[in-house]
Formats: sequence, structure tokens, C-alpha cells
Amino acid sequence: MTHSHSHDHSHDHHHHHHHNEISSNLSLDEKLIKLLEHWVVHNNDHAKTYSDWSQKAKEKDYVKAGDLIKEAAEMTLAINSKFEQAADLLKN
Repeated sequence: MTHSHSHDHSHDHHHHHHHNEISSNLSLDEKLIKLLEHWVVHNNDHAKTYSDWSQKAKEKDYVKAGDLIKEAAEMTLAINSKFEQAADLLKN
């Protein structure tokens, strides 16, 4: 991966990623595993934030919006399942 990006989120932290900084001494399998593991952690952070905001929306009677945000959190975790499966395949 040769991109970098940063995120400024309203949940009081910043991400800055340099995917091309993964050691060039690693094999492709090792690099992919590291990336997949990183993406799972990153997505877990986002899913937690989405769930928190879903709850806040519902507390303000924005029930439908809150439900949709909650669905996005669940979709994010479903993506992680795919990443975890891919990592498991590479580890075997």
C-alpha cells in the first residue's frame, strides 16, 4: 500500500497512517497479515464510535438515524470478520 491518510474525528483522537511504512523486509504474506490486523483494530475503533453516536441520536429522538448508524457499526464489524478470515488463511 502506498497511501497515507489522516482522520480527524469528533471522538477526540486522530489517526495518521502510513501503510507504506510496513517493513520491506517482510514477505507479502506477513505484510498482508499486519495490514489486516491493523484494519480490524481501526474498524473496531470506528464501530465503537458509530455505536456511541447511534445511542446519542436515539436519545434525541432521532430513532431512524440512530438505527442506520447502528447498522453501519454492525456492517463495519462484518467487514472485520472478512479481514480476520483472510488473515487466518494467510497464517495457515
